[in-house]
Amino acid sequence: MSTKQVEIHEVIIPVPDAVKVSESHKILSVEGPLGKTIKNFKRIPVDIKVEGKNIIVKSLGTRKKDYAIFKTAESLVNTLIKGVQTGYTYKMKIVYAHFPITAKVKDGHIHIENFQGERAARVSKIFGATKVVPKGDDIIITGPVLTDVSQTAASLQQNTKVKNKDSRVFLDGVYLFEKHNSIEK
Repeated sequence: MSTKQVEIHEVIIPVPDAVKVSESHKILSVEGPLGKTIKNFKRIPVDIKVEGKNIIVKSLGTRKKDYAIFKTAESLVNTLIKGVQTGYTYKMKIVYAHFPITAKVKDGHIHIENFQGERAARVSKIFGATKVVPKGDDIIITGPVLTDVSQTAASLQQNTKVKNKDSRVFLDGVYLFEKHNSIEK
């Protein structure tokens, strides 16, 4: 047996004044100036509590794996707090060689029309409370939840991928070119 002292990792995350946090049955609710987000920690093996204006995240074990999970949970909480305060922005560029591609937002979906001359529009889902604004050849995706903003951008980029052709020659598509940790216009 080892005589090494085992350490349970714990961190106290301060909550800013403009943000309200509540926890119920390992579901963390964070509300700020840009909106409200909810994160479920039931499947993440950490102990999470809200005491006053602090969030306490505590590891359940002492192994390397437990420490990695603990740091991931800490990062998730910090991302939620930062998101409701400043938000996130992804900028994407529409690239085409011959057929002019247009983007339109309808009913919670992004419609990419005239992609490689196709008659039917390619449709991508907008996740969560994310806002999508097409401006010419740019598409600006903003929102308070990083996972929703990034998933919307990834879905759009994946949906406009050219298949069964040489990707070095056929470069048409919608590509991410800029990320910001604040909502920009």
